[in-house]
Amino acid sequence: MIKSNFFFCLCLLIGFQLSAQESRQLPADTMVKTKHSTTIKGQAISYTATAGTQPVWDEDGKPIAALLYTYYERDGIQDRATRPLVISFNGGPGSASVWMHVAYTGPKILNIDDEGYPVQPYGTRTNPYSILDVADIVFVNPVNTGYSRILDKEAKRETFFGVNADIKYLAEWINTFVSRNNRWSSPKYLIGESYGTTRVSGLALELQNRQWMYLNGVILVSPTGLGIDRDGPVDAANRVPYFAAAAWYQKALTPELQSKDLDEVLALAEDFTINELLPAMAMGGFIEDAKRKEMADKMAYFSGLSAKTILQHNLDVPTSFFWKDLLREKGGYTVGRLDSRYKGIDRKEAGTRPDFNSELTSWLHSFTPAINDYYRNDLNFKTDIKYNMFGPVHPWDRTKDNTGENLRQAMAQNPYLHVMVQSGYYDGATTYFNAKYTMWHLDPSGKMKDRLRFEGYRSGHMMYLRREDLETANEHIREMIKSTMPAKGVPAKY
Repeated sequence: MIKSNFFFCLCLLIGFQLSAQESRQLPADTMVKTKHSTTIKGQAISYTATAGTQPVWDEDGKPIAALLYTYYERDGIQDRATRPLVISFNGGPGSASVWMHVAYTGPKILNIDDEGYPVQPYGTRTNPYSILDVADIVFVNPVNTGYSRILDKEAKRETFFGVNADIKYLAEWINTFVSRNNRWSSPKYLIGESYGTTRVSGLALELQNRQWMYLNGVILVSPTGLGIDRDGPVDAANRVPYFAAAAWYQKALTPELQSKDLDEVLALAEDFTINELLPAMAMGGFIEDAKRKEMADKMAYFSGLSAKTILQHNLDVPTSFFWKDLLREKGGYTVGRLDSRYKGIDRKEAGTRPDFNSELTSWLHSFTPAINDYYRNDLNFKTDIKYNMFGPVHPWDRTKDNTGENLRQAMAQNPYLHVMVQSGYYDGATTYFNAKYTMWHLDPSGKMKDRLRFEGYRSGHMMYLRREDLETANEHIREMIKSTMPAKGVPAKY
């Protein structure tokens, strides 16, 4: 009888375990700590990595979701009150916080070549330029990205999937994380990439006004429009400097322009865009024929496209057409959307847009095996749940995107708060000139422009994949952190 009961209990326990395994349920609240060492800028660094989940609660205190995070703390720090904390998000929406985690600021980077292309064996290696020497970092995966998941089947998707819903629940989550890890006294920074810039711009004000948490800096990597109006002629004209950059890289410009350095070419393209093209395009269909032809000829000069093609588009050439057409007569390749250094091969050369994003397929080629291996074998975080490089977050409510204005308000209310924009010249999705435009129009008063900084790089959306830019871009973050930590006793006042 005793043996029978024992056997029954054993079977029941195994059944529960199998059931849990079959459901692949993520723990709402768990963590795994591991110890590591690295070398950053020639300096030996030891650090603790925490890979875990922290709940999102509803108003009744019930866990409705679990967010994966990875937290890196430098060991041997006596005073965390003066140790900066960087909170990092990627974008999408629906993208995991994998890109900047294992390719930019974290202590490990992908095993890729110096220009960012995949190599085998897949995996990670030491990042000699990580900002972990000057700041602790936490990489956060919003709901349905990475291993993060909704736990309560009754939870409404609108709680998570929208511009303002995303900001609201993540601000609460950050409050809990900062409290649990005793980081309220630390200088704090947000960094976001792509849609993550929308996220962190909104969070800057939400954290101040709802969580009473004030920041020293916000870093916008390849920023979106942040709700700042640029429709019509501005939207169309602003593409030209990017066209010039991509065409210069692909050697599709005239010999005269091609012989110049990229910086000189971009300065000329920007001057043309602001002082000639925008006023002309403001005339719409009433522009004089001679002026229209003059603008088409100059756009062709800076873009590598034909004047005839540009006229056929009424001077408004979509970026998707540019990616398809730039090299149509020069080998028949397409160029990448997020990084126009990358080439693709379509089924046919005819058409108005590429069959696929050549740069994204290349990135997924190297990132996906690396992040799965890294969590399991380096961070010892093991689960049967699939790591979502891109997760199901749609439909996404994009209404009432006032995130640019939110960031302006946060800066106005907090004299300590500085903003840096980082953009790759060859990014055709969130173009560098649109990023400049966003910065120019973030504060119409001009009274805070001394707290706004722009940095450009000779790469694409993820500029850090190019080794030279990885070093430079991390150094720019390092400089920003050091310059935005006021001396002891310096008050936050105008």
